[in-house]
Amino acid sequence: MRANDEAVPDGSRFEAQNLARLALLCLAGVVAAVVAAGHWLLLLLGLVGIAVAGAGLWWAVAHRGIARACGALLALAAPIAVLVLYAVSGLWPYAAVALGLWAAALASARSALRRLRAPRGRRSRSVRPPRRPVLIMNPRSGGGKVGEHGLVERAEALGAKVILLDLDNDPDPAALARQAVAEGADLLGVAGGDGTQALVAAVAVEHGLPFMVLSAGTRNHFAMDLGLDRDDPAAGLDALTHGVEIRVDLGDVAGRPFVNTVSFGTYAEIVQSPEYRDAKAATALERLPDLLGGAAGARLTARVEDQQLEEPQALLVSNNPYALADPLGAGRRPRLDGGELGVVAIRIASAAQAAELALRGEKASGITTLTSRRVTVEADAESIPVAVDGEALMLPPPVVCTVRPGVLRMRVPRHRPGAPYTAPSVDWRRVVRLALGRTSLPTDENQEQSHA
Repeated sequence: MRANDEAVPDGSRFEAQNLARLALLCLAGVVAAVVAAGHWLLLLLGLVGIAVAGAGLWWAVAHRGIARACGALLALAAPIAVLVLYAVSGLWPYAAVALGLWAAALASARSALRRLRAPRGRRSRSVRPPRRPVLIMNPRSGGGKVGEHGLVERAEALGAKVILLDLDNDPDPAALARQAVAEGADLLGVAGGDGTQALVAAVAVEHGLPFMVLSAGTRNHFAMDLGLDRDDPAAGLDALTHGVEIRVDLGDVAGRPFVNTVSFGTYAEIVQSPEYRDAKAATALERLPDLLGGAAGARLTARVEDQQLEEPQALLVSNNPYALADPLGAGRRPRLDGGELGVVAIRIASAAQAAELALRGEKASGITTLTSRRVTVEADAESIPVAVDGEALMLPPPVVCTVRPGVLRMRVPRHRPGAPYTAPSVDWRRVVRLALGRTSLPTDENQEQSHA
């Protein structure tokens, strides 16, 4: 038995094995429903409908004019046609049962894999409250969460000095943070977007100071992965009085820090457009055909360890890998102290590949997922668009992304909700082995242990 197996409680192992068996039983039920229907091809049309819808969506985003209209119509009509065919043929009860059992099989398999992930713990240590904390707040971030939740008043009541960003005069958060350090700050914090957080975090690392965040941004990816309460930014202020310290990694792209992601390719190109802020969907639809077809935008090449990715349409580099391959970084990271960059590259060049993506998701051949400590992006242009934690920049290639393991001293509340769990992708071979008692999974190091 491996060391990771020993960390899994017997009760969790027993539950995982039973859930894996339930998943396989549900799969058998799917097969039984298909056999009972007696019309394999008609039931398989469900998969065909998904594939055709994926191909239609590709035509809708990668073309203009009549081709776009036809693609959109196909994406809508394919699943509707399948449902109508099921109803007319009388197969809808079998299809409903098969679909329900398939959903139950997936849920059981994911629950089994989750229970087998034994928490090993990220270390934290108890710390004394800071004497001169300084918090930099963006009053407009997240639609005005700073004012909505009374963060200025609450922070000042706890002894913190608050600096409000003057957005009309193009403030430099890093310069404000350095000035605060020069005046004796012993903790730096940010209530604002991820881009501002990264700039101030780099100053905290530079001076060896602890850093804290309040979830006052729009999406709050970094705060979420730290386990903070995104619905109550003021709860993060408990880090000033009842905080613990953890060590997390900080990303670097061409000398600029990032806490979440760096995007290259289509997304980075689109957000550079002046029209994007006021008309996101329209701008994306206008630019995507040229970007996906290669008629616009720089041709990228990414080097990841000993592997080279040729002309990815979208490339996302993250400060620690996301649990599921997601080019928009909308998921979550199981840990922030793994010392690795996550890499997701997408290249979909045809309707057939789009259909495969619709059927297989992140396992499709058009998606590549890797991990590395260094990613180098080259291009056939003097400068390329890069989105760093949502901020649109132009950088000269080669653009080098690296990670600085454990350099950021994060101050977080001792008691916090924790990051939401993202179920792993289902590997059915592993589920079968688990049901037979022949396998286990690595530990999940997202949970923490507190050390004095």
